[in-house]
Amino acid sequence: MTEPRIDVLFSTEAIAARIAGLAGEIRDAGFGERLLVVAVLKGGFVFAADLIRALHHAGVSPEVDFMSLSSYRAGTTSTGTITVLRDLETDVAGRQVLIVDDILESGRTLAWAKRLLGERGAARVGLAVLLDKPGHRAAEIEADFVGFTCPDLFVVGFGMDMGHAFRELPYIGHVVDPQ
Repeated sequence: MTEPRIDVLFSTEAIAARIAGLAGEIRDAGFGERLLVVAVLKGGFVFAADLIRALHHAGVSPEVDFMSLSSYRAGTTSTGTITVLRDLETDVAGRQVLIVDDILESGRTLAWAKRLLGERGAARVGLAVLLDKPGHRAAEIEADFVGFTCPDLFVVGFGMDMGHAFRELPYIGHVVDPQ
């Protein structure tokens, strides 16, 4: 079996520059005091790591926690059912919370997470995504902070995968020849 061809959509340099810009936008929007960044695993971990370092450089010192939510499992399309694989350890009551994920596509998972954190008493819940793919929205949700608008292509890299492969790529690419 041959490896699929992956064409670069967003380079390492473009991603780094955009994340630095997002950190400034987040700071300027008033997310700062008692900010809790909630990285959604697995896909959002690379973006979240770079974003929290960029937030530091922008003068914001967030606390970080993780949630693992899945609607994909090992496949490439959403099952439509959200499964909590790992919940937060941090109490969000009265906190400013910024959910950080790799891609906003159908929106079901992120709408569910945003609603959950609001129900747990978060003072404010925002959403930052590296990629927004608005053509596939199935839930009423928009990101507060968006790195790039993504064309209607299957993408990998920078934490995003295809059947658990390609998360390590330092850029975001389109899988041209999926097997």
